[in-house]
Amino acid sequence: MLAYTLLILLAGGLQALAAHVQVTWDIGYLNISRDGLSTWQAIGANGQLPIPPIYVTQGDILELTAINHLDKPVTLHTHGLFQRNSSYYDGAGMVTECGIPPGSQFTYIIETRNQSGTHWVHSHYGPEAIDGLRAALVIRDLDPKLLDEYDEDVLLTLEDWGQEPSNAMLERMKTTSLGRHPNYPTVLINGINANLSQPIRFLPGRRYRLRVVSMSFTYWFKVRLPGHAMQVIEADGIYSQTSAVDGLDMCPGQRYSVIITARESLEFNYALNVTFHSNFLARKPGLNPRYHHVPIVYRKDAPVKTFPLIEDHEVKWADEYAMEPQDKQMLLEPVDQHIVLNVKAPNRNTSISAHAYGDYAYAPVPVPPLYTALTTGDMALSPSVYAPQLNAIILKHNHIVELELRNSFAPIMHTYHSHGHAFQVVETGPVNSNSSIPVKRFTGRQPMRRDTITLAAGQYVRVRIKADNPGVWYQHCHQEQHNLSGMAFTFIEAPDVMQQTLRVPQEMLEFCRILGHPTQGNSAGHFGSDMTGIDLPLAINGTANSITGT
Repeated sequence: MLAYTLLILLAGGLQALAAHVQVTWDIGYLNISRDGLSTWQAIGANGQLPIPPIYVTQGDILELTAINHLDKPVTLHTHGLFQRNSSYYDGAGMVTECGIPPGSQFTYIIETRNQSGTHWVHSHYGPEAIDGLRAALVIRDLDPKLLDEYDEDVLLTLEDWGQEPSNAMLERMKTTSLGRHPNYPTVLINGINANLSQPIRFLPGRRYRLRVVSMSFTYWFKVRLPGHAMQVIEADGIYSQTSAVDGLDMCPGQRYSVIITARESLEFNYALNVTFHSNFLARKPGLNPRYHHVPIVYRKDAPVKTFPLIEDHEVKWADEYAMEPQDKQMLLEPVDQHIVLNVKAPNRNTSISAHAYGDYAYAPVPVPPLYTALTTGDMALSPSVYAPQLNAIILKHNHIVELELRNSFAPIMHTYHSHGHAFQVVETGPVNSNSSIPVKRFTGRQPMRRDTITLAAGQYVRVRIKADNPGVWYQHCHQEQHNLSGMAFTFIEAPDVMQQTLRVPQEMLEFCRILGHPTQGNSAGHFGSDMTGIDLPLAINGTANSITGT
């Protein structure tokens, strides 16, 4: 359901037209076969899957209403939106809210004045997003210089889709090493089985902005269009200086925009190559990796042009370490706080396959940490009011923070997604100093920023942020199986400032009461460091983490 209400805003003596864009998702269960192979109970909106993309224009206010017809709470996270001054709308279940109870509805108010680009929306309560509750979000730009760079906007969404509901898949992961289970996901392109991909029409000489959104929870994607040059202009909603590449190698949660200029000739049609791969799942011909093609049609009866096969190492892939931001933000320095977190290997001495970025497998607690930060006064600056399983890291307002994530656990790649920030991509290299893997540091004058990145096996990544967005921000692996098994931590950012600036909507507090959760005090709902009533955290063995600076 879409409705538009126009408001006249005055800014700097000039009139600007902003729209309130109202989108309603009536969320419920659907027995559906999205890939034509298996039918099971998925989660959709307004009786349909895929859920249509949401389009707004920069400056609009998106009013996204969720009506919950599930038998469990639901939340909606706008992936890539910073929620500045509104951390409570971030949609991270049991982090910034308790969730929308069954039979209730809630409207998230999403400001877009300071952001544009390519994003997506998904549930952030348990595995609901894996079961279908996800859709692309495009914030159209107002900058005439950018709009002049292309003639047409094309959206390409990439998803993995399981052969069974997420709860069955997660149950099997408890006993199957490294998620190497036999039911490999299938691939959806623009919401349908990738083998049935609909053609994209190209007209000679026209410039196309191809927005590619990885709405995946397991697979990485490689995207190429042989015979055409790609010019990258955006990564995760951050505009870059234009750079020429041959293709995109994307981890779960990432987005890119590229400009592709159509060829002048109608002699041939072409194939957009999409490869889906993951070292999280065992390699198996035809299943991992999978190869798919999206027809690029110039003339209906034209033959498809073929090209010689080339090796991956011969392809110039988009590289965030070689990109520069369009706004030319310089490297953040000097660093006030250094944080080093080590990926912890699965703990096989328990009944679950646990991963962690912190010393403990992340687990929700009775009081969302946002509410603890807002209601414990000066104690909110002390780690003692946050349960150990939150892996809470307190950041001081406007401090420059350098985060180093180290993945010594081979052979699995991981991802890192940051809520509330786009981080500067500073450096990557080998965890082991004896490794032949080269150190790679940003090569431009300014480091590129984005909100999701690959953490390769045996390597570290080093990123920086400025803690200028007071709130509580969930940080996690975007391979949802790992996120749900504890691979997450929280930034408690400037709690003294957020106590003065954030006011949680009363409706959200009432939802907590309905669901039986306290809304004040420490993680257990008490004051001080008394954590009575909270389960003991699951400690994960591994290299010690470190935090230096204040």
